Order: sequence, then C-alpha cells, then structure tokens
Amino acid sequence: MLEFLVSMMPMLADLSVGKGLAAIGAGIAVLTGLGSGIGEGNIAAHAMDSIGRNPEAADVIRKNMILGIALAETTGIYGFAIAFLIIFVM
Repeated sequence: MLEFLVSMMPMLADLSVGKGLAAIGAGIAVLTGLGSGIGEGNIAAHAMDSIGRNPEAADVIRKNMILGIALAETTGIYGFAIAFLIIFVM
C-alpha cells in the first residue's frame, strides 16, 4: 500500500488547488442524487398506499406516479451533468 502511495506522489504534485476544489464541487453536485432518490421513494410509497386504498384508480395513480418520478429524477440528472461539466471543463 505504501508503495502505491509513493508512486502516486508525482501525479498528486501536478494537481493544483483549483482542480482539488473542482473535484470537491463535483462531489457535492453528485449528492443531488440522494435527494432525488428519497423523493422518488416517497412518490412510489404514497402511490402504493393510495392504490391499496382505492384499487379502481390504479391506472390514473400509476400514470401520475411515473410522471412524478420522472420529474424528481431530473434533479439528479442535472447534478450529474453539472459534475461532468465541472470535472471535464475545468
């Protein structure tokens, strides 16, 4: 393990503070996936509860659930795209 770290030292010396901060910013941007995952789970859980209470409305509830999950997923995709922009444009 120590040999690996020693061999990585020349590559780490080439990194500047700006690149390190960009990597931290990209990591924070990817964390938007956490919030969208929680939101999607809540949408699906409440949809299943309402289908269990009113099975006749399952088709309408399912359509609205899929639309809500798709809208919640966009925040995670935006964060992922921002992270790629930060890493590859910097």
